[in-house]
Parts: sequence; structure tokens; C-alpha cells
Amino acid sequence: MMDSPSQHETKSPGDLVAIFRDHSNSENQILKSPIPDVCKEDPCILGVDEAGRGPVLGPMVYGICYCPSKKSEDLAKLGFADSKTLSEKQRDGLFTTICATNDYVGWSVEVISPNVISNSMLRRSKYSLNQVSQDSAVNLIKLAASSGVNITEVYVDTVGPAEKYEEKLSAIFPEYKVTVRSKADSLFPIVSAASICAKVVRDFALQSWIFKEGLEVKHEDWGSGYPNDPVTKSFLSNHVDPLFGFPQLVRFSWSTADKILQEEAVKVEWDEEEEETKQVSVLSFFKKDHKKEKNKHSFFRERNITTTGLL
Repeated sequence: MMDSPSQHETKSPGDLVAIFRDHSNSENQILKSPIPDVCKEDPCILGVDEAGRGPVLGPMVYGICYCPSKKSEDLAKLGFADSKTLSEKQRDGLFTTICATNDYVGWSVEVISPNVISNSMLRRSKYSLNQVSQDSAVNLIKLAASSGVNITEVYVDTVGPAEKYEEKLSAIFPEYKVTVRSKADSLFPIVSAASICAKVVRDFALQSWIFKEGLEVKHEDWGSGYPNDPVTKSFLSNHVDPLFGFPQLVRFSWSTADKILQEEAVKVEWDEEEEETKQVSVLSFFKKDHKKEKNKHSFFRERNITTTGLL
């Protein structure tokens, strides 16, 4: 199981600035709106969708949006659609509308760190991306319910086979009518709204990314973040440390990143056997070098580790 993420109440898009400025990129966090009183009293529909499942860079964001069932037609009139079919400006405008319609619409998202994704997928007991996704969706629904939202219907964009996922969620939430569909974000406005929340927050997380490793890289310098993007591949190749690997922006469990690590990383030799070909020793990275002292890796700087000259 992943550690419990920190939670932050968000009343407007402007609140995201302070939240991401102070956030640790190595941890998950939940951003949520205040809950409208009407959502605690009237039966509500709730939609679930995600953003950023496929990229090798950045977090994956799961989102939910909810409103009273009797307000579903009003929600549809706001013009929601699958976030991938909208421009960034249109998404930002709709997210602002969601935040402003706080008399009957509520939402929350979980920002799942790329570091957490990689550590989960590579741990000894297999924890797949599908499991990470489904657990996030379940936890967001539970969080809304425990906070007082009167949920009666849940609509979900599928992860894996829709029938099996619907069966799983129905077993977890027998008190709700659960509907899981492929392309649910284009079928149900409440899922479209969740999709927009997830996508806008993910975009903001990337644009606000602070490299703890000390890199000075602009957002446009790493491309779309998808594995087949040449700009993204170039970013990965140019920002791999032979000992510590990639900055935390990178999901190192992705095959694209793993291939570059295999080519660029220092080969660790545990046996003390002599080799015919000269190998670079890991110990060489710890030797005193005054010329490189100022440019040493953030791992050493953050921990105030200095060399003693004994190696």
C-alpha cells in the first residue's frame, strides 16, 4: 500500500500556485474542493477519470467530480467534453467554471508522484499500474463518501476490461449503482468534468515542477512526455546520471527509461574478480575531487555528505 497522501482544500485555480510551490515531488497529494451543502443532502452522481497514464514523465492524476442527480442536465449545459479533445485554454476555462459552480459541484484529485509509480511497479510483490489506478479511484470515492457526499451513482472510465472493473467496484460499493465504460469521458458529462479536473491539475503540476536535483530545464524542453516523442527521448538521454539515474520527474519503471539506464548507468560489480576490460568503479564517484565538489549530485548536497580522502 502507498503512504497516505497529504490533503489540501482548493477553492480556486489560484490556490494551486501555493500548493505546488511547497509540495514534495516524491510524495502523493490530494487536492479537493469544499463540499457543497446540497451534495450532502441530495442524491449525487459521481464521475471518475484520470490524466497522464501513458507518459514516461510526470505524475498520473486521478480525479472525481460530483453533483446532485437533479443537476446533471445543468452540468451538461456547461459544455464538458473529453479533456483530450479540448485545448488547454478550453480546459482551464472549464476548470475555472467547475470551481465557480461551488453551490452544487464538488471535485477532488490525487496527484500520484512518478517516484511512487516507479517504486510501486518495481517492488518485490508486483503492484501494477492498473492496481495503482484502481486503488486511487476507490480511495477518492471513499474519501468523498466519508466527507459526507450523498453518493448514489458512480460513473467510471475503465482501466482494463470494463465488465470486470464494474464487478470489482460494485463489490466494494454495493450501495451505489456503478457504471464502468470505455470512453466514459465522452459519454457522461460528470466523467468529462472529472477528466478536466485531472488534466488541468496534471498540466499545472508539470508547469510548476521544481527539480530538486538542481536542473534548470524549461517545461517545453522535455516535449509531450510520451515515450515515442523525440524531444522527450532527448531529454531522457541528456539528463541521466550514471550513478543516480534520472531526476524524479521520470518514471524509471517505463521501458523507455530502463533502456537508457541500461546503456548509460554505471555497471555495478559485486564480486572482486579481475576483468580483462577496465570497468568504472562505483567508488570512483565518492573520491575527493575539488574541481567537481561544487557540482556534486544533489544526493550528497541534501545530506551534507563530503568525502574524507580515505578512498
